[in-house]
This record gives sequence, C-alpha cells and structure tokens, in this order.
Amino acid sequence: MRPNKLTSVALAALVGCAGLTAVAVVTPATASSTSVAAFKGYQIVKLPNANVPNFTRRVVKCPAGKRAVGGGAEAQGNDAILVGSFPTDDGTGWIGLGRQNDYQDVGISVYAICAAVS
Repeated sequence: MRPNKLTSVALAALVGCAGLTAVAVVTPATASSTSVAAFKGYQIVKLPNANVPNFTRRVVKCPAGKRAVGGGAEAQGNDAILVGSFPTDDGTGWIGLGRQNDYQDVGISVYAICAAVS
C-alpha cells in the first residue's frame, strides 16, 4: 500500500538527521491517497555558521528542481536563542533566525533537507 511505502521512506530520511527531536508519522488509517507525495534525490544543504545582527533571517536554498521537505537551524553564542526555524514561503529552502542577550549579533547555521518531490 502506498502510504506504508511513504512512511518508511520518510522515516528513513528523517532518522539520519542530526538534532531531530520529533517525527510525525502518518499511518495508512489516517493518510489519504491524494495527500501522498513521493520524493527522491535526498540531500542536506547547509548554510554554515555566521554572525549576523539579532533577528536577521538566514536562508539556505535547495538546488534547482528540489523542494525543502524538512530543515532546521542552530543559534550559537553566549546565551544565544533560536527565534525561528521554518520553510520559505515557496518551499524551496529553509529560514533560521535568532538573537543573543547582551550582544548585537548571533551565530546562525541553517540546514535544509531537500528532495525532488512528485
């Protein structure tokens, strides 16, 4: 059954991701065949750590023809706080932003899990 296949593929792709704290699983009983998408060409794209002013968005983009199927960000520094980690509006990348108390800048790394989605 196709939902089982997608669940297995999605879990296999997500299990290898560093920093993953939760996985949502869709079971055949809750999945509809119209919402299932297959993907291939799995790739992690990284925007290495760089200091930017507090609350500045850093964006990593997937290669042409691929979409972000997941992602994450990390705030680095003394008392650094990750404020946001979410996909771009068009789904082709990932955004990370943060702040650091008592400093005007913060180190931000951003990761996108990219794949060709059909």
